[in-house]
Amino acid sequence: MNKLLTFVSGIALLASVSSCQPKQEEVKRPNILFAIADDASWKTFGAYGCDWVKTPAFDKVAERGLLFSNAYTPNAKCAPSRSIILTGRNSWQLEEAANHAPYFPAKFKTYAEALGENGYWVGSIAKGWAPGEPGSINGKPRELAGPKFDIHTATPPTTGISDNDYAKNFEAFLEARPKGEPFCFWYGSKEPHRSYEFKTGITKGGKITSEIDEVPTFWPDVDSVRTDMLDYAFEIEHFDSHLQKMLKKLEEIGELDNTIVIVTADNGMPFPRIKGQVYEYSNHLPLAIMWPKGIKKPGRVISDFVNFNDFTPTYLELAGLTAKGAGMQPVTGKSLTDIFYSEKDGKVSADRDHILVGKERHDVGRPNDEGYPVRGIFKGDFLYLHNFKTERWPQGNPETGYLNCDGSPTKSYILDTRRKKGQMEYWQMNFGKRVSDELYNIKKDPYCMKNLIEDTDFAELVLSMKTQMETELKEQADPRILGNGDIFDEYEYSGPVKDFYNRYMKGEDIPTHWVNKSDFDTYLKEK
Repeated sequence: MNKLLTFVSGIALLASVSSCQPKQEEVKRPNILFAIADDASWKTFGAYGCDWVKTPAFDKVAERGLLFSNAYTPNAKCAPSRSIILTGRNSWQLEEAANHAPYFPAKFKTYAEALGENGYWVGSIAKGWAPGEPGSINGKPRELAGPKFDIHTATPPTTGISDNDYAKNFEAFLEARPKGEPFCFWYGSKEPHRSYEFKTGITKGGKITSEIDEVPTFWPDVDSVRTDMLDYAFEIEHFDSHLQKMLKKLEEIGELDNTIVIVTADNGMPFPRIKGQVYEYSNHLPLAIMWPKGIKKPGRVISDFVNFNDFTPTYLELAGLTAKGAGMQPVTGKSLTDIFYSEKDGKVSADRDHILVGKERHDVGRPNDEGYPVRGIFKGDFLYLHNFKTERWPQGNPETGYLNCDGSPTKSYILDTRRKKGQMEYWQMNFGKRVSDELYNIKKDPYCMKNLIEDTDFAELVLSMKTQMETELKEQADPRILGNGDIFDEYEYSGPVKDFYNRYMKGEDIPTHWVNKSDFDTYLKEK
């Protein structure tokens, strides 16, 4: 009995002491601010050493968080890249959503939909998942990146820039948030997507062409190309200026410390041989992540290969969810929290040493609505690519205007060097057909100019990279590797571009705002 009384007294004493101790702070799920520029290459942000594009907000996120030097999208085109971000799966695992302008499959729930069902206040502005048809649930259109908050407008600085007042709409989203709910917001800028108002980088941005330290070697280094690059820079700065206002707002309301801020872009800049292709400047993208309450040792530069399919598993983990528990398909990516919680600079995880990349049908303009299928692998200093249909034109057919390349002064100048001057060099690099296999040392040759595939010194490396790529793609049930790749060409286009090639060649006026009609007219005259 004495022993029992002693035991009970001890329990009571412990309970008394425990009640006097301050309660441990309840773990609070972080907010999420995802800021995505539309068509921007990694090297044109200040934190990476670029002087002719001013990005103080991006640079602040990198300085107070993490700057990633090897962040890649597996598919460098708007709709498929955004599909990867939203689902945590590679594009070849997403059926129709591997393509540009598709019908989004109902079976794939997005992280925004999952978080919205599990206590998060979710919203988006401007460009979410696009272009394509998202489908509906119970007769209501799906909002894959979150419900829209696009009420407020402002006078844009140029005719090429959206009138969406991104920052004010973000404030409206915050004001509508139920008290106590964490938020998940998608800031989908429409810049620097084309078209641009020519010379506004100079006339309104105050820039000069000599500021540009380097013009990619696959473009002519001429004034019109440099001017085009400055117009692109001016639009990136517009994206960054609204991000700066958003960060300031979060700081004012005391929410910045527990907000994960992720800043990136969907694919490389909208210029020939970059956007929509599978080269270093196509898939290698800017990425800075800040989370004052969660990231250890801010200011680090991370060299791990980080994949766009890593975002969704990161969000789910920090929200206390699993893909299965949230009703999502299994994810392929890996949560970034191992990097967040580490204190290492440079390489953090030995497993993050490569990225698989590829594409299917990116745009209209080929017979039978065909794509240009590619698969590849970035590993270490090298990029290996396999082009499956080398008889096809990689940037779209010439008779329809190379429609996997946006219309621009740079595009027109390169086409004119062949048409008017008979010079083939730049046309071949940007629009010509390609060999089946390519290998580049992206450290020594970031513009991917020297194909090393025939160099016997690299034969063992090529075999190793190709074997690893094919093995992993088989594990991911990629139809292209399993022998059923033509299914991607059979998926329907959404919108007004079905059977585009035949209709266009018959003279139907189909809207193609992203291409210079004069390029097509010139081709017809030459014929």
